[in-house]
Amino acid sequence: MEKKAHFMKRDFPPREAPSLLLLLLLVAVLLLNALLYLYLGNLHGSSGRADTEPSLCPYGSFRLGSVKNCSPWLSCEAINREVRKLKCVGEGAVKKVFLSEWKENKVVISQLTKPELKEDFLHGLKMLKALQSKHVVRLLGYCEKQFTILTEYHPLGSLRGLNETLHIPKYKSMNTWHRRLMLAIDYVSIIRYLHSSPLGTLVMCDSNDLDKVLSQYLLTSDFHILVNDLDALPLVNRSAGRLVKCGHRELWGEFVAPEQRWPYGEDVPFDDDLMPPYDEKTDIWKIPDVSNFFLGHVEGSDIVRLHLFDIHAACKKKDPAERPSAQEILDTYKKVLTLLIREAAMPSTREML
Repeated sequence: MEKKAHFMKRDFPPREAPSLLLLLLLVAVLLLNALLYLYLGNLHGSSGRADTEPSLCPYGSFRLGSVKNCSPWLSCEAINREVRKLKCVGEGAVKKVFLSEWKENKVVISQLTKPELKEDFLHGLKMLKALQSKHVVRLLGYCEKQFTILTEYHPLGSLRGLNETLHIPKYKSMNTWHRRLMLAIDYVSIIRYLHSSPLGTLVMCDSNDLDKVLSQYLLTSDFHILVNDLDALPLVNRSAGRLVKCGHRELWGEFVAPEQRWPYGEDVPFDDDLMPPYDEKTDIWKIPDVSNFFLGHVEGSDIVRLHLFDIHAACKKKDPAERPSAQEILDTYKKVLTLLIREAAMPSTREML
């Protein structure tokens, strides 16, 4: 008897299934890129938008805490009547700083330390009033006759304590190359703002070493940077032939720009009258060192440094005229952030495929 061959029936998936799967993956990739585009667009927009006061209050007023209405800057009378000092939290060459309270809000009072430094103090107040923006600590009031300034309080303090803050359990999730690069972008954004401010090109002179630079800036609770100390911001005016000098003493070290150092050798005693002035490119020289601090030593930070190598090398050109502008550095930082975020997103996309 002839045996009949038996064939197992196999169920093959329809030919349309692989195509459908690829289509779904393509949609997922497009969606991922769209979200990335929106995120980066928001990032670039926030860094590049008009430098307006974040509370949207008219000039000469402020909004603090949960209060919806804008209040005018507090006068001498209002400060004396409504603000209560709590404790001294710091003292510099020009100002003594007190943690204080106003209407159940923590605020900061800064007062002159020495009468002979009143011009520096009043210059800082003038700059604080004129430069109110998303880059500058919020002014709440002042009293010139009592040499008192009232500003917003930021509990995380100055950038000196950044690394310690990032090791607090609450903030450990912020200790990433991405967040650290964002801080560097904030810092360069502030330098760009000062170099193109409403008053003209301003030079950040309180910056003779890294520790001094970090002390001039505050870290906000949502991890952004504000410039806080504006006592030493001389104006460069090239059309009028006006350059600047940061103080009247000799400056040393590799942190300051070459043109800030005494150019006539050790055999010639320093003489401020013979010291050549300079421009805002001294700030550019210092950006790589400050950014290196921001990047720290977390996973991925060396990759960021590698991508920033060329622009940082340009910042260290001996000839100030060959250094890039703060805007060019800011543009480069944003491009690097965009590139690295896209590269970080690609592995998960490949796994899906």
